[in-house]
Amino acid sequence: MKYSKLGRTGLNVSRVCLGTMTWGEQNNEAEAHEQMDYALERGVNFWDTAELYSIPIHPETQGSTELYIGSWFAKNGKRDQVILASKIAGIGPDWIRGGGPLTGNGVRAAIDSSLERLQTDYLDLYQLHWPNRVFPHFGRNHAGIIDFAAENSAEIEDNLMDILTGIHDVVRVGKVRHFGLSDDTAWGIMKYLGLAEKHNMPRVESIQNEFSLLDRSDDPYLAEVCVREEVAYLPWSPLATGILSGKYKGGVLPEGSRGDVEKKLGLSSGSWRLQSEHVHKAVDGYLDIAQRHGLNVCQMAFKFVDKQNFVTSTIIGATNIEQLKTNIDAFDIELSDDVMADIDKVYRQYPIPF
Repeated sequence: MKYSKLGRTGLNVSRVCLGTMTWGEQNNEAEAHEQMDYALERGVNFWDTAELYSIPIHPETQGSTELYIGSWFAKNGKRDQVILASKIAGIGPDWIRGGGPLTGNGVRAAIDSSLERLQTDYLDLYQLHWPNRVFPHFGRNHAGIIDFAAENSAEIEDNLMDILTGIHDVVRVGKVRHFGLSDDTAWGIMKYLGLAEKHNMPRVESIQNEFSLLDRSDDPYLAEVCVREEVAYLPWSPLATGILSGKYKGGVLPEGSRGDVEKKLGLSSGSWRLQSEHVHKAVDGYLDIAQRHGLNVCQMAFKFVDKQNFVTSTIIGATNIEQLKTNIDAFDIELSDDVMADIDKVYRQYPIPF
């Protein structure tokens, strides 16, 4: 396993970050514990969760993922071997603090609940799951969708300062070591960095955003900010919610897949991507590349993300232990210049397929 610096924290995190969002919905507690045992054995010391999880979201399973991690810590006492990240939810489900916007008080309340579930007295990294303002993620990265001029920037900045004050308070008392963002933008990073420097508060050390062969919208603009400001980039959904595996080819929803689970729950948080004709054409192109070069398409997709020079650690997930083994193994393969050139040809045809 290879390791990278997490921003300016001094922490060395594995190039593979263990994603946990299926635990509590598609995985039970015993399966979650098995994955944690195996990941740590393979040198994966960086784990990511959230108060919102498990996914797909519904009130009966909210917080279950953190509970499973907490019971694993209680069972084996290995908290000190894990660099643990979690996230506070923003505007959304009303069963999480009423579904209101992120605030400083929300940070102070949410951290205590997460720590209790996780059975630990600190988090190494605490992230804002998504901004309060409108943001160009989850399919809103096409031009002309967001009217930034319609929002009051001064009010937004006041809210950022309130949130950062809450982060400062939980860092000061030792409940959180470092601060990060999720689903945010170059402007968001720079604004938080500026406020932190001006008011002597915790700096942004990381950002986790969606990035894959199907969504490369953070490169080059946000990527430049991360490199020059030493902010760790942590891509999530490197398989584009599993679509890049090809398992949804022909409109099929395999039993137990995320698309299947979401349909049965009446949800569409990830499967909306399947409605795009361009997505299926792009996936067909990447499947063809993998076949011609004798590669597992999922491993090719993971390694492509890992090869990007602005990436610190890639968040992976699995619903069974064999899948987890295959996913971690992907980071030991190499992609030839010919493979990368073929990937570029498909990308130029379908740069923003959803």
